[in-house]
Amino acid sequence: MKAYKTYSTVSDTKQVILSNVPFRVGEKVEIVVLTTENGERAARVRKLRNLFKETQSLPQIQTLSEDDILREVEAYRNGK
Repeated sequence: MKAYKTYSTVSDTKQVILSNVPFRVGEKVEIVVLTTENGERAARVRKLRNLFKETQSLPQIQTLSEDDILREVEAYRNGK
């Protein structure tokens, strides 16, 4: 399957017009419309997940126990 990506803006008439697409006349195509905000959100989620993986792989994190985490959370909740 060939893919073609382009960007457009919805017009006042709530239309999106594609022109000069790289497909043959009469070729059947599938159209999927996504907002760029969702794409940006997905990219931010990927970056955050990568950051979590990187953080969890740090040597000092490997020695952190569940009890250590619970004590830290409790101290934070108590304003310490």
